Amino acid sequence: MTASFVDRLSGIHAATVVPMRADFSVDEPALAEHIASVTAVPGIRGLLVNGHAGENFVLSLAEKRRVVEIARAVSPRDCLIVSGVNHESSLAAAREAAALEQAGADGLLVFPPNSWALGHSDDCTLLHHRLIADATGLPLMLYGAPVGAGTMSYGPELLARLVEDARFVAIKDGSWEVAAYEEHLRLIRTLRPDFAVLGSGDEHLLTSYVIGSAGSQVSLAAVVPELVVALWDAAEAGDWATARRVHDALYPLSVAIYRDAPGGRATARLKTCLKLLGRLASDTLRPPQPPSDARETAALMDALTAAGAPVRAAA
Repeated sequence: MTASFVDRLSGIHAATVVPMRADFSVDEPALAEHIASVTAVPGIRGLLVNGHAGENFVLSLAEKRRVVEIARAVSPRDCLIVSGVNHESSLAAAREAAALEQAGADGLLVFPPNSWALGHSDDCTLLHHRLIADATGLPLMLYGAPVGAGTMSYGPELLARLVEDARFVAIKDGSWEVAAYEEHLRLIRTLRPDFAVLGSGDEHLLTSYVIGSAGSQVSLAAVVPELVVALWDAAEAGDWATARRVHDALYPLSVAIYRDAPGGRATARLKTCLKLLGRLASDTLRPPQPPSDARETAALMDALTAAGAPVRAAA
């Protein structure tokens, strides 16, 4: 099972959003349509649901279960569905892992609690992951947080201890910094050659593919899946001239979504992009995040146009 799961992580996996109604409830029909449209794109091999783009920190456990159930119902049979597990409480995270397995997930991605940004011991991290592993039989993935997230990001010594656990078979490396990504990749390859390292910093996908990557779980693939697949395919073929051209088309969009100040606005901007493309009727997201403002929307429109994406509506 583990080897098959690792093999299936190859390629592009879209990290999807969760459409909301005006009253902030989950719009399940819109969610089903969103997931079905993304997974219908040739080259999209799987999904990351209940990730950061999916507002996992503001969804209830019942809502997270429904996200997995809907994804399983509308996705192609061979689509790999990985669900995030994200909770401040280790015990609640373990219950979440068991519930998401029952809902139909193929594997689980364990996010570090946000409180760890304030500091924590290595033993705290190891205990959190061990309790989750004990609660489920699914293959498990680590999440490498951005280096800018302080102590949420795992240093080499802690990462080496986490990789020792055979229940964990892959990492979504969102370090968002090329030097850190290469350091993690080289360390893990030395310790666990069977361990899949997914380069998943949306702004430096090309660089991670040059260095080496098993695949990517990225929210950019929920907005412009064809372009992200084209980047991966060119890199896999060693066609770096084509890969560079696709990267150049993607780069302004990745900056407008992920880098432009203020930080922490990616989910709002992803939803606005989908609305601008006519793929979501509403870009509502749950408080405390407000919707995209006029400046953000204008920047996203320009970036989508530069990427050749067909903007159809004004947000």
